[in-house]
Amino acid sequence: MESKYSNYIVYVDESGDHNLTDIDEHYPVFVLAFCIFNKEDYCKTIVSKLQKIKFKYFGHDMVVFHEREIRQAIRPFQRLNNQQIRNEFMDDLTNFIQESPFTLISTVINKQRHNEQYLYPQNPYTLSMKFNLERLYKFLEEKGETDLKTYLVFEERGRREDNELELAFRRCCDYDNYLGTNLPFEIIFAKKSVNSCGLQLADLVGRPIGRHQLNPDQGNRAYDAIKPKFRSFNGKIEGYGLKCFP
Repeated sequence: MESKYSNYIVYVDESGDHNLTDIDEHYPVFVLAFCIFNKEDYCKTIVSKLQKIKFKYFGHDMVVFHEREIRQAIRPFQRLNNQQIRNEFMDDLTNFIQESPFTLISTVINKQRHNEQYLYPQNPYTLSMKFNLERLYKFLEEKGETDLKTYLVFEERGRREDNELELAFRRCCDYDNYLGTNLPFEIIFAKKSVNSCGLQLADLVGRPIGRHQLNPDQGNRAYDAIKPKFRSFNGKIEGYGLKCFP
């Protein structure tokens, strides 16, 4: 049976918040990351490798990886307070990201500059999503898959916020985009507790991208691992896999 679905699945996560009135001076950015997986690679490679890391360090695969909990070594990652275990775990996690076949599209919005430059600044989440969807379409166009439906998986944030996001998503897909075309995408919301390998990987990439934009000269091992994953053209990622705004 010929499938009506594309060969790709997209998992979405953010770093920072989209609040424009109370901006954290230490992290004044909002990052939205799209992790794009070929479904066959995802099933055969991504899932099994992440499960192996979980079994190795936790003895089961029910633990859900969240960047903040790992960074702060809080439950269920208390073992990472042991420096030797932490070093080994981070080595394995970094290698997992480096070896995982996926493509990254991300937008970084500096909220302070966004406020200063625009009298009526748009919601950073909605704006980032539009930028990313346009680049996702171009990616799928290159793969010859724009006639097929592609699903994007977002983490639930709350009923009101999810409804607003879905409305903005559907408007963008319905010709309200820079490309002036109908985007063949569909949105799915997953609960925060869901044990999805794709969502967990997406959760791990957002903050390193934001930190690199704020401190590009500072060493950032996590960013170095994900940088080759950005969609690019002749080695250039800006404008292709990464949008920095304004």
